[in-house]
Amino acid sequence: MIARVTDGLPLAEGLDDGRDLKDAEFYKQQVKALFKNLSRGHYEASRMSVETGPYVFHYIIEGRVCYLTMCDRAYPKKLAFQYLEELRNEFERVNGTQIETAARPYAFIKFDTFIQKTKKLYQDTHTQRNIAKLNDELYEVHQIMTRNVQEVLGVGQQLDQVTQMSSRLSSESRIYADKARDLNRQALIRKWAPVAIVFGVVFVLFWIKNKLW
Repeated sequence: MIARVTDGLPLAEGLDDGRDLKDAEFYKQQVKALFKNLSRGHYEASRMSVETGPYVFHYIIEGRVCYLTMCDRAYPKKLAFQYLEELRNEFERVNGTQIETAARPYAFIKFDTFIQKTKKLYQDTHTQRNIAKLNDELYEVHQIMTRNVQEVLGVGQQLDQVTQMSSRLSSESRIYADKARDLNRQALIRKWAPVAIVFGVVFVLFWIKNKLW
C-alpha cells in the first residue's frame, strides 16, 4: 500500500483479493492504524519493520509518502526494502507532481499494474536476480529498526492521550485563572467598598455644608 503521510490518504494498493491470507481484513485495519499514526507524526524513523503475528510490515517514508508491504517473517528484509525502493522510484517518476493535489482515496490505483509486475520479480528469493540483490553489500538494512505492532500503535495512542490531557489541563488552567481573577476582583471590592462609601458620604456632607454656608 502507498499512502500520503500528511493525512494518511491511501494513494495506491496492490489489488490482491486476500483470499489466500488468513485474517486479511485484520491486517488491513492494522495498516490503516499505522497510516493514521504516521499522519499524526508518530513515527521514529523513515524506515522501519513492524512485526505482527507471523508477518512483518516493512515501510519507507520518502517525500511525505509511505510505501508499505507485508511479508512473511522468513522473507529477507533486504529484498523487502529493495522492493519498496523500486516502487518509490517509479511512483515518484510517474505521479510525483500529483501527490500533493490528490483529493480522493486510491487516486493512483492504476499503479497496481507496476506493483504486481514488480512483486512477481521479488517473490522467488532464489532467482539469480534476487540472490545478486541479497549479496549487494552497498545496500544495508541492519540499522533499520524492528518493532512490535502493539508497541508502535500503543505509542501513538499514548501520545494522543498525553496531547488530550495537556489540552484538558490547559483548558482547566485557563478556567481556574479566570475564576481566580474574579475572586480577586470580588475580594478587592469587599475590601475597599466600605472605604469608598465612607469617603463618598464625607464628600457629600462637605459639599452640602459648603452650599448651605
